Amino acid sequence: MMDTFEHRLGLRAGRPNKNGVTCTLRLEPWMFNGAGVVHGGLLASVADEAAWHAIKAGFPERTAMTTSELKIDYLRPVKGSKLIARAVVLKLGRMLCVARVEILDEARKLAAHSTVTYALLRKPAPLQ
Repeated sequence: MMDTFEHRLGLRAGRPNKNGVTCTLRLEPWMFNGAGVVHGGLLASVADEAAWHAIKAGFPERTAMTTSELKIDYLRPVKGSKLIARAVVLKLGRMLCVARVEILDEARKLAAHSTVTYALLRKPAPLQ
């Protein structure tokens, strides 16, 4: 297994279904900012990863993709020991895919809402 950001983050994805995917994250002390709430950048990363899990489930084989846009609204500060991210695919296109992600706090209250767009990366043409 590669030592990547995704693996270090520790987001756990459930089984994808027709409604998307639900992910969970056990919160660690380093994930909190000086105010004692989860860092906003971490919540954006969770939204990004949850969207990726939902989108990749829509393809029959491994497809290379990367984030091309991410918009997040922070609605309430997150405290506690875990959070939940529910991602739903809005569009699976040939070049772009869009997902909506809701991040819930431990009490299952909506803490952030995000829209994430992924660009599909085309395989380079073979050299002749």
